[in-house]
Amino acid sequence: MSHSVISVPSAAPLRELLARRRPGFSLEAPFYHSPQVFEADLEYIFRRHWIYVGVSAEIPEPGDYLTVELGRDPILILRDDDMAVRAFHNVCRHRGSRLCAGRQGSVGNLVCPYHQWTYDLSGRLIFADHMADGFDPSHHSLKPVALKNLEGLLFICLAEQPPEDIDEMMGRMAPYLAPHHIDDCKVAAQVDIVEAGNWKLTMENNRECYHCTSNHPELTVSLYAYSYGFAPRAEQAAGLADYQRVVADSHARWEAGGLPSAEIDRLSETSGYRAMRMPLDRKGQSQTVDTGAACRKLLGELRDPASGGLSFWTQPNSWHHFMADHIVTFAALPLSAESTLVRTSWLVHKDAVEGVDYEVDNLTRVWRATNLQDRRLVEESQRGVNGSAYRPGPYSPYTEALVEKFTDWYVQRLGHGLERG
Repeated sequence: MSHSVISVPSAAPLRELLARRRPGFSLEAPFYHSPQVFEADLEYIFRRHWIYVGVSAEIPEPGDYLTVELGRDPILILRDDDMAVRAFHNVCRHRGSRLCAGRQGSVGNLVCPYHQWTYDLSGRLIFADHMADGFDPSHHSLKPVALKNLEGLLFICLAEQPPEDIDEMMGRMAPYLAPHHIDDCKVAAQVDIVEAGNWKLTMENNRECYHCTSNHPELTVSLYAYSYGFAPRAEQAAGLADYQRVVADSHARWEAGGLPSAEIDRLSETSGYRAMRMPLDRKGQSQTVDTGAACRKLLGELRDPASGGLSFWTQPNSWHHFMADHIVTFAALPLSAESTLVRTSWLVHKDAVEGVDYEVDNLTRVWRATNLQDRRLVEESQRGVNGSAYRPGPYSPYTEALVEKFTDWYVQRLGHGLERG
């Protein structure tokens, strides 16, 4: 069992907060700004669950690496000489210096910048000068971090005994993701945004589109209005029936072509996730301003640019959109009680040529605009929940059901962590 940063006395108020949680309502204010709750989130959520951190396409060659900060833990992810992806604590076994300070890079070996202790790509210490007789390098290898590679999506877990149900997710999701061939992609663009809001506000905002019509004009042009929830009214019945026929016809066509499309909802599991391939509106090819493909070279096994948008959500920190021409992935990483890093990556086929097959501005325009709009919404929410007038409000059962599933998952997993200690 991993060491807890929360002492028994300080856990009691958290248990009281959890006990007061009212299903169907947003969380109480301390969940969004309390340093104590934030420390509990780091320990019981981000240290004990599988966290999405990047894609294998970011490290295509041996020696390529990327780094991520998960709470106070610097993590190093690299491709070794056998082309396997590995993860280690980015901490020298001598006196603790970070080995790699940059976000990405490439090395032959890992050389500590402080005293030049040197590790090979398997994490084995191969050089440590000026040490005493009898010093055994084999006792000072880098500390590994559990890693799972889901068809190119990389997840890490800092727990000594990571949740085993990740394997069930990987088995169910591999057929959905495999046709897009992430390993044969490249990152065409990557943008980091720091939102001045708690990470749960970021995730709650992502889990609903109640706000989309009035806030995301670039995104909603490619979405059917009925695809993101509405309060049923008699006058809308015909439109809903038409949309349901579009979904049924699209799913039948895609499934016949080898593209799994039906909804999977396992958001309540320890390693919670949900997926569904949905038709896109108008040209129906991609999440772009004109709904046409952003890249001429399609991904993997896909031949029809109008293959819909596969949306994939994972608890607690990611969402992804897979289309025939490109992929957009998102990771939310907590920085403090009131700040969150949102990292967005756009992937295209590795052989696609910028300026010929795609233009970065067109590829990224929709989600660059949407991310900025979402940042404003999250930050305004943070300002509001910090105020004395805030009280938990009711979720819409029609447009915010996934928000309830996220908050319910969070409450259950935080409570489980507090009970286990």
